[in-house]
Amino acid sequence: MKLTTVTRAFTRLALHTSVALPLVLAPAVSVTVLESAGMKVSFAQAQAQQKTRKVPAMRENVFKKLGKVQEAADAEDWNAALAALKEMEAGKAKYNAYEIAQMYYFYGYVYYSMERFNEAITYYKKVLAQGAENLPVALEVGTLLTIAQLYFATENYDQALNYLNKWFAVAEKDQITADSYALRGQAYYQKGDNGKALSDINTAVSMYEKEGKVPKESWFGLQRFLYYEKNDYKKVTSILEKLVKHYPKAEYYKQLAGMYGELKRDKDQLHMMEAAYIAGALQKEKELLNMAYLFMGNEMPYKGAKVIKKGLAEKKIKRTSKNLETLAQAYQMAQELQKSIPELEAAAQLSDKGDIYSRLAGIYLDLDKNQKAVEMGAKALKKGGIKRPDQLYIVLGMANANLKKYDTALKHLKEAKKYDRSKKFAEQWIAFVESEKKREEQLAI
Repeated sequence: MKLTTVTRAFTRLALHTSVALPLVLAPAVSVTVLESAGMKVSFAQAQAQQKTRKVPAMRENVFKKLGKVQEAADAEDWNAALAALKEMEAGKAKYNAYEIAQMYYFYGYVYYSMERFNEAITYYKKVLAQGAENLPVALEVGTLLTIAQLYFATENYDQALNYLNKWFAVAEKDQITADSYALRGQAYYQKGDNGKALSDINTAVSMYEKEGKVPKESWFGLQRFLYYEKNDYKKVTSILEKLVKHYPKAEYYKQLAGMYGELKRDKDQLHMMEAAYIAGALQKEKELLNMAYLFMGNEMPYKGAKVIKKGLAEKKIKRTSKNLETLAQAYQMAQELQKSIPELEAAAQLSDKGDIYSRLAGIYLDLDKNQKAVEMGAKALKKGGIKRPDQLYIVLGMANANLKKYDTALKHLKEAKKYDRSKKFAEQWIAFVESEKKREEQLAI
């Protein structure tokens, strides 16, 4: 039996919950209708099954006519089934209310099987119209549920709830299952009554958990969404923890990490994000960079560098100046200075400003690579747009002094002296360079 049309009713809910919520329609089981499962019921058994409520008897000739309909239904020859029903309906004046109800039930079943749901609803309603006193309890109760399900499938949630609530009122306690509450909860959700939807879905989940069973993924999905709408992040987190445990999916790891972040559970957020990363849930540039920042912020910069390096190699992270600079920063934090330099140089080339070259000049000075410091400094000045030119002039002054290019060193240091933030330090270096220059000149005599 095809359910493609039925599942369309759940599109809106699935968008919010990230979980498809398929509806499995199960037509109510009549005491005389031979269901598609192939169960055969004799005329004598049918008579016996009516005793749950005193109803008119079904005569054998009517039972045989219904059997003809059933044969066509078993063969999925729906046109033949309808033809047999119409032939039967022509003589309905001779039937009692119970026999008419069974005929209409078959109509409903055939139209349901053809996915002509509105017509199925019409005929299932005609079953109920024969009066409760003329219907076995199972037929009345089952038909109410079937109509509710069909209204749900046709997105008529007002009527779905109407018939569901009628069914809840007459169904036996053992007939009302967790699935019943879940279905009504979904209907309330579709109507925008989130309070009642949450109450019912919570009942469904609770019933399963009390029996030691794992609630359905879709139930957790609706429950999670409804608590999220209430800004109850602790509840959302606990539900996501269950989803990760019972339905481990990359998406749930990522969502749970986000909830841990909302709750300031930083270590848990890091561990869950790492699990999401390993599971392949982090594919977008922003997600991968956030993962790297988390590692860097939690004193694991080398792991952060590996995430960025891999993302660049797989072209999931763009090779921009900023991203390369972040990679270099991660290496620097991990005390991997030699690995940071090539990344910084690549970042500097892509940048439209000289700041990264300025930083490189300082790094090369610290590494006692004075000539490289001078070269990077020159590139920085050429590109311009440097935030702290005074610091760069200090670096160039020191590097040139180390190379014994005293005049050039003094030139840069005097530029640095023009900035109040570096004036005192520049003056100290100017005094030192002048004394060194004088000493060198005296030694040369």
